[in-house]
Amino acid sequence: MKSIYIEDDDILQIRLSDKPIIREVSQNWNINISYAEDGTIAKFVFLEALKQGLLPIETSIIT
Repeated sequence: MKSIYIEDDDILQIRLSDKPIIREVSQNWNINISYAEDGTIAKFVFLEALKQGLLPIETSIIT
């Protein structure tokens, strides 16, 4: 998993897979989901991420 925050545009991208993206779907005006050929989610894109309260991101590793 890789996340990228583009501060100038307030965009958060979370890449779950390196699989090629074949389809993108808008869930709302500020949420886009990209799918791989096998139907799995490859990437999320959140517009106005900071304004929507999605940042800062907290992560945990569960073992």
